[in-house]
Amino acid sequence: MSTVTRPVVTVTPTGVTPEDVLAVARGTATVVLDPAAVEAMSASRAIVDRIEETGRPVYGVSTGFGALATTFVAPQRRAELQHALIRSHAAGIGAPMPREVVRAMMLLRVRSLALGHSGVRPELAQAMVDLLNADLTPWVPEHGSLGASGDLAPLAHCALVLLGEGWVLGPDGSRREAGEALRAAGLAPVTLAAKEGLALVNGTDGMLAMLLLAIADARHLLTMADVTAALAIEAMLGSDRPFLPELHAIRPHPGQAVSAANIHRLLQRSEIMDSHRDDLSHAVQDAYSMRCAPQVAGAARDTLAFAAEVAGRELASVVDNPVVLPDGRVESTGNFHGAPLGFAADFLAIAAAEVGAIAERRVDRLLDVARSRDLPAFLSPDAGVNSGLMIAQYTAAGIVAENRRLAAPASVDSLPTSGMQEDHVSMGWAAARKLRSVLDNLTSLLAVELVAGVRGLQLRAPLTPSPAGRAALAAVRGFAGEPGPDIFLAPVLEAARAVISGPELRAVIEAEVGPLG
Repeated sequence: MSTVTRPVVTVTPTGVTPEDVLAVARGTATVVLDPAAVEAMSASRAIVDRIEETGRPVYGVSTGFGALATTFVAPQRRAELQHALIRSHAAGIGAPMPREVVRAMMLLRVRSLALGHSGVRPELAQAMVDLLNADLTPWVPEHGSLGASGDLAPLAHCALVLLGEGWVLGPDGSRREAGEALRAAGLAPVTLAAKEGLALVNGTDGMLAMLLLAIADARHLLTMADVTAALAIEAMLGSDRPFLPELHAIRPHPGQAVSAANIHRLLQRSEIMDSHRDDLSHAVQDAYSMRCAPQVAGAARDTLAFAAEVAGRELASVVDNPVVLPDGRVESTGNFHGAPLGFAADFLAIAAAEVGAIAERRVDRLLDVARSRDLPAFLSPDAGVNSGLMIAQYTAAGIVAENRRLAAPASVDSLPTSGMQEDHVSMGWAAARKLRSVLDNLTSLLAVELVAGVRGLQLRAPLTPSPAGRAALAAVRGFAGEPGPDIFLAPVLEAARAVISGPELRAVIEAEVGPLG
């Protein structure tokens, strides 16, 4: 009998990588604690134990939280204080967050503890590792975090499961009692010591988890946006000259050059493109939605690079409060404030919304008999009785409008809380959540453009499209067929979404034209 070896993600005192987060959130990786991380946590815990012995007041160790920071807590009630904190802060409401988000958030919390500045026992981090390896995912409601002091409520829902309380997600998405799930997995609840409850909930792990997942998705979608743009441009008999490298070298935005190079390469070796190269009556300049595709998608790529840089810095950051310093001091910080992540998520949402908006403009042009350069109305060979892709464009227009609403920044919506102690918050959790919605919508918009572009290429027969066009035709023909009488479009668009989000079409195209940026 063969055994499958699962990949291993090791949490070290220097943290984890974005690839580690994806491997745990979306893959089957096993998580282990590096011995050096255990040593770092033990050293910081020894400092907290000494503070406990001296009895001096330290926030979160011997005092209450937030507006109750000046309330002294007697030594015999400090474990009770930590448990009460978790229960009271697990106050979220709404539908559960996706499994991948919660798993990423838990790994990032383990990472935070393993940096050795939180003053927790190594057993606490190990207990969360055990949850991940047992595939027990806490039920974390979508509403509750303001992004400062970090993602308090979502992290508290995760921590509550460690105590054997709260809920976990069942395999079918149902809600199960955490205590029962722990027993079934052979795990025991933990008892918190001083400061440990606070260390489990303070930080930016939820918003960072969503940003890292979004960055991975956006990186793929921006390449697929170049693919669908090229298909649409080819189907509309556009020119490949605006994508020549020398035209982008004179405006040296790096993302623009990458997108232009992608689109230019995708349009080569095409009988459709060759058919009008020497036609003097052909349009001298294509419309902006065609000609400026790399300027928009390229700016989005540069925005993505900024977001990835911010996320990388956050992955190396200590975001707990208070922090335990190696010299024995315990200092309050504001590192849990999610402004850097909120700004980055909002910025990336704006960029992704515009990539979808320009894609919809190309779809509309493909369907318009007055602008599509001799393609039939709505890409139907029998328009009138049949409506072709008319309503698919309506769907795309509605999604563009929704993305414009979602592109309004969440990070400017601060509201004061905790008796005015926490009088400015980041709304980073909300910014990251809506970024994921924008990217999901972008997937749908590119799916519509994929179907429309393929229909247009099919209607250019007997001319042979580019290798990228042929690959797209092969991928779409199985569920969309050939141009003809109207068909039930919803399943076609769902299948096209799977093509856009998956790796297969890109892999086939890259095998023909080389790697795409």
